[in-house]
Amino acid sequence: MPTAIPFPDISNELFAVTLFGVRFALRWYALAYLAGLLAGWKVIQGLMARPALWPADQAPMESKRVEDLLTYIVLGVILGGRLGYVLFYQPGQYLAHPGDILKVWEGGMSFHGGFAGVIIAGLLFCWRQGVRPLLLSDAMAFVAPVGLFFGRLANFVNAELWGRPTTMPWGVLFPGQAAQTCPGVIHGECARHPSQLYEAGLEGLALGLVLYLILRRGALKRPGLITGTFLLGYGLARFFVEFFREADAQFITPDNPLGHVIGGAGIGMTMGQLLTLPMIAAGLWFLSRARAA
Repeated sequence: MPTAIPFPDISNELFAVTLFGVRFALRWYALAYLAGLLAGWKVIQGLMARPALWPADQAPMESKRVEDLLTYIVLGVILGGRLGYVLFYQPGQYLAHPGDILKVWEGGMSFHGGFAGVIIAGLLFCWRQGVRPLLLSDAMAFVAPVGLFFGRLANFVNAELWGRPTTMPWGVLFPGQAAQTCPGVIHGECARHPSQLYEAGLEGLALGLVLYLILRRGALKRPGLITGTFLLGYGLARFFVEFFREADAQFITPDNPLGHVIGGAGIGMTMGQLLTLPMIAAGLWFLSRARAA
């Protein structure tokens, strides 16, 4: 078979301890969430401490209030991400076993659900604290690629959300029966696109660089510009990567091997692509609004 890259020998746990017969483990995925949230917290604090970046040289709130915002965002990410996964990807499974919704340690988080949760949490914070929503949205959108970068790296370490089979030399031999079950390929020799790394590069590094460059050119003085750029950039990046990413198993059938939720087996869209369309439309709207201001 063509050259492929063996999956690195990395444990999905940073460390684990057993206390009184109960095993506690810190997983890389949890660490990625923490790193993204803490980095976002410090960056937003820094933005709020520089009033010259904002319209009329006035920051939307004091930097010390970002700590309160962090609490709202943590709840929005966790609750929204979990409920989004339940509603978008496996509603039947969780309707039959509603108690499993609480088992977040078993995995199953949706970015689009977490994004919706963050929007709701941010709006609630703005309403209670008297902060202009669009200005806070720009600050949160600016730091979002940091969390996306760490999260996608954690997906790779966890050997989850891998891509479709490939013969390209950078294909990765992900472990597990599911990853190694490929039509016409002997078990243990199926290389797949490392789509998690594609997303880390596009949604994290590339998009983060774009936002940083426009920030330096005064983007925060035009409310909605950074928000629109993030929404459009993420939507296009995710739509593109979905061509290489394996669809969720519940959408894949012998007659629909690509897991399209609309369209046919050959030409159609996956659930991930479908969910990005509102983000792309919203991004274009925010950019048009910022340009007209």
